[in-house]
Amino acid sequence: METKKTVGQFQAFDLDGFRLHVYNSNDVMADTSFIIEGKYGLVVMEYPLFKVNAAEFGEYIKALGKPIITDITDYHLGGSDQLPIVMPEGMPAFIEGPIYGGMMKGFAQSFGDTMVALPTQKATEVPFGSTQQYAGIDFRFERGAESDFPGASIIIGGQVFYSHWAYYTAHMSPLQLGSVAAIDAELVATRFALNSGCKYFIGGHGGLVEQPAVEARIAYLEKMKTLRAEKPNAASFTMALKEAFPDMPGAIAPLAEALYK
Repeated sequence: METKKTVGQFQAFDLDGFRLHVYNSNDVMADTSFIIEGKYGLVVMEYPLFKVNAAEFGEYIKALGKPIITDITDYHLGGSDQLPIVMPEGMPAFIEGPIYGGMMKGFAQSFGDTMVALPTQKATEVPFGSTQQYAGIDFRFERGAESDFPGASIIIGGQVFYSHWAYYTAHMSPLQLGSVAAIDAELVATRFALNSGCKYFIGGHGGLVEQPAVEARIAYLEKMKTLRAEKPNAASFTMALKEAFPDMPGAIAPLAEALYK
């Protein structure tokens, strides 16, 4: 593994047949972008949204000296306006809809000129359950958590598992876990990830982890499900979850509010 510190942080991991580059943006949304480097070309995923990040991401790509074959936008639109774009099925319509569209309008109002111009070209939709090959590397598109539709889970070269949210060790965001039903949905998706046989697990929020973090996430979700069934209100749930995971970073109160609304 190599590490280079800039505005964000780049890391590179050698795998069988390709190299994975991870870019932690350090932006306000903790977004992470990726480059999958094949022998003769590159696949970029989740291109950065902010100009300062997009600029150094582009410089890093240029230094690799290989052409970009495609950009995979699973959930995060960014500065890929000059690239061919691939999205999981349903995502182009979702992006144009009121939820995602409203979110992006809110970002534009909040962040203004610090954001890149968003891509306007037509994306190629990829069916769930299909395997596509880009830069000589297989990309298997599967459904992500049902609570996060139409975000996909993507298995890269049989060795890297991508999901919208990485399986990092912290209390989960209410944006990811906004209902009781979402607990079960995330359990199904996380068990699927664990059983994929992948070495690394990456996400558009949270970067890269390995198998023990995925196992820990399953234990966390199972405990949360039990506590939600046992505790009558958000306050008692918050206290019990804190007692169960005393050293875990992140805020519990917003999550509890979402689960008891």
